[in-house]
Amino acid sequence: MWGQAIWPVTLECGDLVLRPIKLRDKAEWTRVRARNSAWLQPWEASNPSSQGELPSYGGMVRVLNRQAREASALPFIITERVPSQRKPVIVGQLTVSSIMWGSAMSATLGYWVDQGRAGRGIAPTAVAMATDHCFRQLGLHRMEINIRPENAASLRVVEKLGFRDEGLRPRYLHINGAWADHRSFALTSEEVPEGVLQRWLARR
Repeated sequence: MWGQAIWPVTLECGDLVLRPIKLRDKAEWTRVRARNSAWLQPWEASNPSSQGELPSYGGMVRVLNRQAREASALPFIITERVPSQRKPVIVGQLTVSSIMWGSAMSATLGYWVDQGRAGRGIAPTAVAMATDHCFRQLGLHRMEINIRPENAASLRVVEKLGFRDEGLRPRYLHINGAWADHRSFALTSEEVPEGVLQRWLARR
């Protein structure tokens, strides 16, 4: 029941559309990921218990959909309307995960964006849209983003959106085959009464 109450959902801002990831996205998603393999590999999550191997696309979608039904994740594909295309094209992925209810009311957010579309405000806009949805529609209180200290592009995203730097977490996540340090950034709903998206668009 909880999962049905919060998912599926589609979020839109101009030409940017966040929608649920689907099994039928496999071909397009795989093409985008293959084109961006060198761009994404240094920041890629890995599995220390299986020699770094991650599940297949179908396995990933099934796990994410189960988590959505359990109200512990919001698995979005980031798409963009392009005049030359019949339907919005995939330009990235954003997942709100580790949703905790009760006294915590918090979640963690992760994302990636096609390198060919980086620097155009897609990542901060998508993060702002998802964060606002979690704060305003789901009633969550805190959103956290964990970023490798070397990932300059992602660090710029949280800086643009005003996420607080909460410090370094040594060897926090297994990334690209090894345990890696991360910096944690967070926002609480009280810090953005006007909404993250409105604040970001006003500053652009």
